[in-house]
Amino acid sequence: MKKAILATKVGMTQIFNENGALVPVTVLQAGPCVVTQVKTAENDGYKAVQVGFVDKREKLVNKPQKGHFDKAGVSYKRYVREFKFENAEEYSVKDEIKADIFAAGDKIDATAISKGKGFQGAIKRYGQHRGPMAHGSKFHRHQGSNGSATTPGRVFKGKGMPGHMGNKQITVQNLEVVKVDTDNNLILVKGAVPGPKKSLVTIRETVKVER
Repeated sequence: MKKAILATKVGMTQIFNENGALVPVTVLQAGPCVVTQVKTAENDGYKAVQVGFVDKREKLVNKPQKGHFDKAGVSYKRYVREFKFENAEEYSVKDEIKADIFAAGDKIDATAISKGKGFQGAIKRYGQHRGPMAHGSKFHRHQGSNGSATTPGRVFKGKGMPGHMGNKQITVQNLEVVKVDTDNNLILVKGAVPGPKKSLVTIRETVKVER
């Protein structure tokens, strides 16, 4: 991997492409991210680039974080992440990674925390079918049989049951970059990206796996 950046989700809109077709896109405020540390195989056992994103007030920074940012000579950041770039040695502390690292037509993977839906039943959570809705029915929106009375006499692991829905880390792969606004550091991605508005999104280039 040679390209990655942190972004916040602005929202969804639609644009017309070169052929005049209407394309739904997610707008991402990508960067600028500043390099806070460059990790090397000699010192850390692996190569990586640590970046910070979104400024943070000094009042909200604890002492270890403050010392780390002061040593790098950068402003205090809300989000700090690592990217294992193949060309990590080409980066230096204080370097900026901006939206222009990507271009229209690039394929990316977007990772974010999905919207939390709270406690939901099996119908909404897993798309299971409901029972008859007549007055005599005693089975409306229950998740169905939970096991047998004898062997195995238990509920199998993985059974779709009511519970907490959403609020999990989701990665959507092979999304297409439709447009990059380098002046405003905006990346327009075709289709939907996980997470609510203003949430943190990690964008990485899609790595093709040869089989």
